[in-house]
Amino acid sequence: MAAGADSIDDMDLLRHGAMTDLFGGVRAPSTLGSFLRSFTWGNVGQLEKVSRELLAELARRAPLLPGADQLAFIDIDSMQRRVFGHKKQGAAFGHTKISGKTVLVRGLNALAATVSTPQGAPVLAGTRLRGGSANTARGAAGFAAAAVRTARQAGCTGTIVTRMDSGYYNAAVCRAVRHAGAYFSVTARMDAAVKATIAAIPEDAWTPVKYPRAIWDDQLRAWVSDAEVAETRYTAFASRKEKAITARLIVRRVRDLNPRAAEGMDELFAVWRYHPVFTDSPFIMLQAEEQHRDHAVAEQVFADWTDGPLAHMPSGSFAANAAWLTCAAITHNLVRAAGCLASRFHAKARGATIRADLIDVAARLARHGRGQLALHMPQHWHRESQWLSLFEAACGPPAQAA
Repeated sequence: MAAGADSIDDMDLLRHGAMTDLFGGVRAPSTLGSFLRSFTWGNVGQLEKVSRELLAELARRAPLLPGADQLAFIDIDSMQRRVFGHKKQGAAFGHTKISGKTVLVRGLNALAATVSTPQGAPVLAGTRLRGGSANTARGAAGFAAAAVRTARQAGCTGTIVTRMDSGYYNAAVCRAVRHAGAYFSVTARMDAAVKATIAAIPEDAWTPVKYPRAIWDDQLRAWVSDAEVAETRYTAFASRKEKAITARLIVRRVRDLNPRAAEGMDELFAVWRYHPVFTDSPFIMLQAEEQHRDHAVAEQVFADWTDGPLAHMPSGSFAANAAWLTCAAITHNLVRAAGCLASRFHAKARGATIRADLIDVAARLARHGRGQLALHMPQHWHRESQWLSLFEAACGPPAQAA
């Protein structure tokens, strides 16, 4: 997977040329398929535990999460992976966004939790494969609490803010995050109570902000750079007293521009679109609102997955696909650790960039003496220093050629 495999058959990548001299125990793709199909759901849980413990160890050996002793973010999101086989276990129709439009796609649903810091790229704290028709918040409360515990084990000893979209806006998830010792920041649904609360915000409470970088608005299909932000207290989930949670409601509003204004159809009064965030974040209003918008960092991981191991789900067995998803998470964290050990640039580069610069490298293998192997790298290679930094951090300084 680190070399770009997106199917079981890509195991053959390790069986050609001199690869067998470098890697021991390489099996045929059919053997890998049989191994994955032997997994039960309990075995998948054991593999997920291995993934969590590996992340904690990687964080101790590589600067994966710089600044985690001060502030870290957990982002929980899911994606619908399209499948085409009629015998795929768990495949069903679920909602996803394609080109800004919500559509129904037949596939499997992958739930993921990433951990990142303002200075570090996201790594995966947990994954879970669900049926394609699973509700967004299904099992999210326990999953969020486990993600917070994993982040703590990975060295996130400071403030942790868990960011989620409106699909996770419910009392169980928010309470689970609080009980785990973290703060929550979740996009609120525009229900009647939220609308009434926003309407009660006085006009002089709105703070104009101009973002240094414009934001793409899916509804307007345009770049938006100006907005106003306000804050108020709000009690969510008040229909049942034992579930009610009182926290901050931070609202960003953007003027709804008239696309026909140039034709002389100017607006009679200002029309706004509102984006509410329900949070107990300890940061000031503008900081908390800006941090919540960075929740989209989880899409970087999904993009790396789609460009690699999750280009499709390789097996008809649901447990096998769940194991494949967990292996993809382990691979992502290993590749991210390699980038952190190589250079500052690769510490935040995309997985495809790390793969092209440090993994998929043309080299020649030669034998010297009894069983001594020498790896001859390309001459005048522009990534030589970064590759050597990675090699020395992982294996120690290379032996000098005789």
